[in-house]
Amino acid sequence: MFMVIVSEILLYLCVSLLIGSFLIALVPSSFRPEVNIPRSVQIIATIGIAVFSFAPVLVLIIYLYENMGLSETLQTVLLTFEVGKAWIFTFLVVNVLFIFIVWFDDRKKPIYSYIGIIFVVILIMGIGWASHASSLDHVKGFLTHTSHFTAVSIWVGILLVVSWFSKDHSNWLNFLKWFSPVAIICFSITIVSGLILMTFVVEFNEYANAWMLPYGQLLLLKHLSIIPLLVYAGINSILIRKKLLKDNDFNPIPWTRVESILILVVFSITAALGQQSPPSENILKNEGLSKLFSFFYQGQFQQGMNVELVANATGLSLILLAILFVVLTVYSFIKKAPVIVTFILSILFIFTSYLALLLSIQ
Repeated sequence: MFMVIVSEILLYLCVSLLIGSFLIALVPSSFRPEVNIPRSVQIIATIGIAVFSFAPVLVLIIYLYENMGLSETLQTVLLTFEVGKAWIFTFLVVNVLFIFIVWFDDRKKPIYSYIGIIFVVILIMGIGWASHASSLDHVKGFLTHTSHFTAVSIWVGILLVVSWFSKDHSNWLNFLKWFSPVAIICFSITIVSGLILMTFVVEFNEYANAWMLPYGQLLLLKHLSIIPLLVYAGINSILIRKKLLKDNDFNPIPWTRVESILILVVFSITAALGQQSPPSENILKNEGLSKLFSFFYQGQFQQGMNVELVANATGLSLILLAILFVVLTVYSFIKKAPVIVTFILSILFIFTSYLALLLSIQ
């Protein structure tokens, strides 16, 4: 499971870096900082997509190998299972993209970047084909997962490229003029498609009940981690714009880097979430309660119980403390505190808001 989780995180990063590098190459130099993305990064990211997308296939092969033998297992997994067929498709596209990147420099002609984007979108479609949502509903699941992954990759990809490969912060105001609307659109698509994906396994009215299981715990942590991410997005789009208008020498890159690290936290939770069994009565009977839920839940558990939130002094105090951490995050930016301080405050927000909800369960 650890191997698959790490592979999923790295797969998200590889796809995001690739599409971000192609997109930023299309932006006129006056509307972005000077960015230098080594070709080696694009090549490694391309190879990484083939390698890291193979992890679920490898797990399946290992699982079936003892009973079927290696040759029959490979043939069955790669040619029968959707995840195997999707990986073969991904592997073939990756090979074409690899040759394309080696032969053509996307920085020289815009057409090369457009072709590169098309290849990455095709790869995202291949990943969507192999997704859990697609296995549940071929059309709706595929379209929802693909749109979700595409929106996330565009938003995160541009942010990663600009945060870690910019030589300076020149033209940052011009960059924000177009990136802020793009980020808002991508984030909106991500939220809507993410909620639709959630309903494949958890109905809205069963959301709190899912907290009793490991899947629900990770889902809750993922949703809570999005809140400080929104705070950073507000800082990097609104407050930094105001700061640059007053002080042209202010460097916003450390703040975008922290936002990208927080995104990595969300990626990690998402990857772990994908390895958990979806909520069901059978899962609860077979696997039992989540260890985290059992640790924090103060009441008596009964089979078939519903999770209900009740206001109490502990929960309300922790909610107020969580809000205070958000306020302090913004205040730290205003007072020019070290960026690491705001990151710690974001982690504390996730922890305290999580405790507030868990300790308010009846």
